[in-house]
Amino acid sequence: MKALTPQAQGHLAMLAFSALVAGSFSLGSRVANQIDPAALTQMRFLIAAIGMAVLAAMGPGFRPAHFRAPWRWALLGGIYAIYFVLMLEGLKTASSVATAAVFTLSPLLSAGFGWLLLRQVTTPRMALAIAVGASGALWVIFRADLAALLRFVVGRGEVIYFIGCIFHAALPAAMRLTSRGEPQLVATTLLLTGGFVALLPWGIGPVLATDWAALPPLVWATLAYLALIASGATAFLLAWASHRLPGAKVMAYTYLVPTWVICWELALGGNPPPAMVLVGIGLTVLALVLLLKDETVSPLPRGTGQPGKG
Repeated sequence: MKALTPQAQGHLAMLAFSALVAGSFSLGSRVANQIDPAALTQMRFLIAAIGMAVLAAMGPGFRPAHFRAPWRWALLGGIYAIYFVLMLEGLKTASSVATAAVFTLSPLLSAGFGWLLLRQVTTPRMALAIAVGASGALWVIFRADLAALLRFVVGRGEVIYFIGCIFHAALPAAMRLTSRGEPQLVATTLLLTGGFVALLPWGIGPVLATDWAALPPLVWATLAYLALIASGATAFLLAWASHRLPGAKVMAYTYLVPTWVICWELALGGNPPPAMVLVGIGLTVLALVLLLKDETVSPLPRGTGQPGKG
């Protein structure tokens, strides 16, 4: 059997990423008003970091070189933590499908960060796909209401989550820029640890104020999913794909998230979205199809932390 190319590996990683991320929207929307977002995020990072550390210790192991320049992990982890807190805050008032649609704006943002930090150039094909996907996302965000779109009336939850997406979109380029060739399991563990530490000043108070024993089972199930799957597994997949695909293409798989969210909602007993909203979902899927053509990752500039250097 012919081995997969690095680009194909990146695509498969992001396909799994999109399906797993979608679950955090559906589950998160069901518990967002039952626990403080900072407390939930603080605990999910702790559990995820411990789980990934065990896997890393059993696999490549940790070396002193991995802990050099710890500011990298605090920066990356801080970005990741801010995103998750704002996601849960947004889900207090926004629907899971609407927030998933906001998430599909990430490729547009990621393309900007890719150019700003790595000088990655977006091809005309990618630009067209991003435009199509963004149009579909806006159609879903405004619930297929053209009048609301023209008035640009956006819900508070969507605005809060969009700010979080700005941070999340910076991750692929930031990961490549700061990488020193650490094994993926090690890098993911340190990223999650950095997120836990960076969030402590804001999260420790809510953690101590939460009556954990009184939380309903769904909150605990959601915490387990968010920690082990939506934090640990997706951070690993994102790091893996970021070294094999351009930042805009990595984030392109977010176009599948609204579709996966609908599947999650139906599986959890929710109602399907209105038919007109499905038009926007279709546009996001079309955007992904336009981006399936393989393209090589542009080389990093010298002295910018190439994988395997330094």
